[in-house]
Amino acid sequence: MSDFDPVPSRDAVDEVRRRWRDRTDTFGRVYDAVLGISEPTPYPRIAERAECSPNAAKKHLDRLADMGIVRADRGSRPARYERNDAYLEWQEASRIAADLSIDEIVERVERFEERRRRFEERFGATDPTTVSVFDSDDHEAIHERMAAIGEWRAIDRDVRLYELARRLAQNDGHLLPA
Repeated sequence: MSDFDPVPSRDAVDEVRRRWRDRTDTFGRVYDAVLGISEPTPYPRIAERAECSPNAAKKHLDRLADMGIVRADRGSRPARYERNDAYLEWQEASRIAADLSIDEIVERVERFEERRRRFEERFGATDPTTVSVFDSDDHEAIHERMAAIGEWRAIDRDVRLYELARRLAQNDGHLLPA
């Protein structure tokens, strides 16, 4: 029997958190904390995750909102914040545009689109969200369909991301020609 436990001990988690707190300034901890948030969350709760005061968290969250990194609902009480997935996608597309040539990006999009066409033919649909994974009573078949649909969704995301990267690369870092 193995001694491997996939769940780290409480002491190990505390040690990682202590190092993060000691090596990361308040802005960085708020940034790290909000990147893990995908639904509007009150700033005092984000402050708890970032291990800082609510006022410090709100100040840094407002700055991140002004930068477009997070979305803010300042009308709610208390104000709520969440990461801006569109900003993160743009950032990733910018990295791809800087790392690859336009021809390489176009080639990858073509490969992704070919894989997407195979999924569309296989499932007789053009949108993975319309395909049910429970069309079988067999556990293995359901698991296999779930994996395939997950891959199909990832391909859809990659096509969108690389198309954005192509536009950025063709327009000197802008979405539209200058």
